Amino acid sequence: MTPQVPELSIRRFLAIASAAATLLLVTVALGLTLGFQTRAQFEEVEASWSQYANVSEKKGIWISTIRGHLGYGGIIHNFKNFVLRQDPAYLKATRAQVARFNAVMSDFLASDLLPGEADALDRIARTIAAYEAKIPIAARAAREGWAPARTDALVRVDDSGAIRALAELESIWHDHQSRSSARIEAAVRQGRQLIWIGFLSLFALVLAASVIGTLLVILVRNLRGAVARLEAELVERRRLERAQSRLAAAVEQSPATIVMTDTDARIQYVNRKFQDMTGWTLPEIIGRTPAFLQSGDAAPGLYSELRKTLSRGETWHGVFRNRCRDGSSYWAETTILPLVNPAGEITNYIGFGEDITEKRQVREQIVRAQKLEAVGQLAGGVAHDFNNILTTIVGAAHLAALDAEPDSDLGKEIGQIAIAARRAQSLVQELLTFARREPGRLQPVILSQIVDEVVNLLRASIPPTVALEVATASGNTAVLGDPTHLHQVVMNLCRNAAEALGGDEGTIRVNLDHHDRLDNCELRADGWVRLSVSDDGPGMSAQTRAHLFEPFFTTKPLGKGSGLGLSVVFGLVDEMHGHISVESTPGQGSCFTVDIPATSLSAQSVAMAAAAPQGGHEVIMVIDDEAEIAGTFRRVLLRLGYRVEAFTSPLVALERFRAKPQRYDLVISDMVMPGMSGEDLVAHIRQMRPTLPVIFCSAYYPDSANEDDTGPILMRKPVDPVQLAHRIRNLLDA
Repeated sequence: MTPQVPELSIRRFLAIASAAATLLLVTVALGLTLGFQTRAQFEEVEASWSQYANVSEKKGIWISTIRGHLGYGGIIHNFKNFVLRQDPAYLKATRAQVARFNAVMSDFLASDLLPGEADALDRIARTIAAYEAKIPIAARAAREGWAPARTDALVRVDDSGAIRALAELESIWHDHQSRSSARIEAAVRQGRQLIWIGFLSLFALVLAASVIGTLLVILVRNLRGAVARLEAELVERRRLERAQSRLAAAVEQSPATIVMTDTDARIQYVNRKFQDMTGWTLPEIIGRTPAFLQSGDAAPGLYSELRKTLSRGETWHGVFRNRCRDGSSYWAETTILPLVNPAGEITNYIGFGEDITEKRQVREQIVRAQKLEAVGQLAGGVAHDFNNILTTIVGAAHLAALDAEPDSDLGKEIGQIAIAARRAQSLVQELLTFARREPGRLQPVILSQIVDEVVNLLRASIPPTVALEVATASGNTAVLGDPTHLHQVVMNLCRNAAEALGGDEGTIRVNLDHHDRLDNCELRADGWVRLSVSDDGPGMSAQTRAHLFEPFFTTKPLGKGSGLGLSVVFGLVDEMHGHISVESTPGQGSCFTVDIPATSLSAQSVAMAAAAPQGGHEVIMVIDDEAEIAGTFRRVLLRLGYRVEAFTSPLVALERFRAKPQRYDLVISDMVMPGMSGEDLVAHIRQMRPTLPVIFCSAYYPDSANEDDTGPILMRKPVDPVQLAHRIRNLLDA
C-alpha cells in the first residue's frame, strides 16, 4: 500500500498541477480574450472619436458657413437688398460672398460625402448659381434705374428648395454625429460589460489563481478608471464644443472687426466682418502684418507709440484710416490689447475695430454746413455796405461818362471802371444768392439782351488771343427768370470758359436758341430757350465733372477762384425751374448747356433799358443815411433836369414832407437807416399822400416791395443810373 502513497501524491499533484495548469490556461486565455476585446473597444472608441472630431467638425463648419450665406447678411439677403435699394455695396458684398460660397462648396464636395449630402449640396449650389446668373440683370436695372418691382419680377428665384436642402444637410450631419456618438457610447457600454465579466471570472478564479486574479483585478480597476476618464472627457469635450461653437458664431457675426496676431504682429485670425469690410480674403491675410492696411496719413510716431503701449501690457485706443483692397478707405475706431497667459506672459494681441466712416462723414458735413452758414452771415453783413459803395462808384462813373468823349482815353478808362463795378456787383450777387439771402423774382426777361450785355462786358476783359463768337436766335428768347440772376448765370459761364482758356489762343462760343420741346425737359406750351457756352480749352476729367457744381470746389490755384461760380449757377438755374448739363472731354474743351422755360409774356422791363433815359422837371425827395449815395443820386437826377432835395436823416426828411406834402412828386429812400426804417418812413408819408410814387433803393428785399408800378418798388443796390431814370420816368408818367 505504501507505493500507492507516492502514486497518490503524484496523482494528486498532477491533478492539482493539471487543475492549476488548466486554471492557468483558462486564466491566460480569459485574460487574453478580455485584453483583445478591451483593445478592440478602445480602437473602436478611437476610430469613432476620430471620425466625429475630424469629419463632423469640418462639415459642421462648412454647413454653418453655407447657412450664413443663405441667411441674414448672406448672398440672398444682400442680393435682395441690392434689388430693392440699388446700393452698389450690396452688389459688391453679394459677388464676394458668391466666391466664398463656391470655395466652401468645393471643399465640402472634396470630402467623404454621406448618402444624401451630394444631392442636398447640388440643390443649394443650383439655387446660388441661379442668383449669380441674375446679378447682371440686377446690375443693369440699377444702372438704368428700373423700378424695384420690375427688377424683382425678373430676378426672383425660388430658394425654398435650397432652404430645405440645407435642412436636410443639417439633418444628415446631425444623424452622422448621433451615429458617431452612438458608436462611442456602445463601445463604452461594451467596455462596462467586459469589466463585469472579468470581475465575475476573476472572482470565480480568485481561490485557484490569486496572483492572476490580483493582476486581473488591477487590470480591471485600471480599465474602469480609463473608461470613466474617457466618459468624463467625452462629456467635457461636448461641453467645450458647444461653448466653442457659440463663441465662434459670436466672433464671426460680430459687427466689429476682430484681428488676432502673435507677438511679432503676424496675423493669425480675422473674423468675417474684417474680410467683408476690407475686401481681403483669409488666405491673403494670414501670416502678414497689419501694415498692408496703412493708408499713409497716420501721424508721425503713431505706430511706435502703439507698440510701446502694447509692450507695457497696456490697452491702446485710437482711430485709423485703413486701406481696402480696391483702393478705397474707411475710418475705424480701434482698441488693441495684449492677451496674457496664466504665467503673465503676452502670447497674442487682439484688436477690435468699429467702422466710423459714416459718423465722420456726418461730422464733416456739419462742419461744411457751419462754414456755409458763416459765409451766408458774412455775405449778408458785407453786402449792404459794399453795395452802397458800388452805388457811388456806378453813379460817379455814369456822370463822368456823360462828360467824356466816347472814344477818348478818359472815356475808355471810365468804361473800365464801370466794368469793374459790374464785376464787383456780380460777385456780391453770387455770395448773396449762394447764401440764399437774395431771393429771385421770376418775370419775363429777354435773354438775348442779357447775353449781349454780358458779351460787351466780357470783350473788354478777356485776352485778345481769345475769340468770342455769339449766335443768337432770331425767334423768341423771352424767358421766365430773374434779370439779375440771369446776368449772373451768363457771366459766370462765360467767365468760366475764359478762365479755362487762360492766356492761350482759343474760342468761346455762345449760342441761344428757342425750342418747342427738348428731350431732357418736360413739354411746355411756350417751349424752352437753350443757352450753350462752349470753349476749346483743356476740358475736364470725369472726376472733375462729378464735383463740378459742389460749393467751394475749384481746380484753380489758391487765390484764383472761390469755387462758388458754378455752384451758384446750378442753384440759380434750379430756382428758375431750368436744367443745366455739361459735356467735356480732356483735351477737347467743354460745353455747358442751360435750358430755361420760355414765356410768351411781354418783357418790356428789359427792352426799355436799351432806350435813352428821359428826364423831367418834377421835385424828387431822396433819403439815404450814406451821404455819398444821397449826393450821387442828387447829381444824377439834377443832370436829368429834376429838382432834388436830398436828406441823410429820415426824421428830418419826414418833417420836411409834413411841412409841404404836395411839393414832392416822387420819393427815393433807403431801407435800413438809423432812427427810422425806410418802410416806416414811407408808411408815414403815404398817410398824407397815399398815391405818391415811392422807390426803395436797398440791398435788402422788403416784403412790401413790388416789381410792378402799383406800390413801393425796389431797385437793388448798386443802382444803374439808366434804369433808375427809366423807372422814375415811368412812375411819374403813370
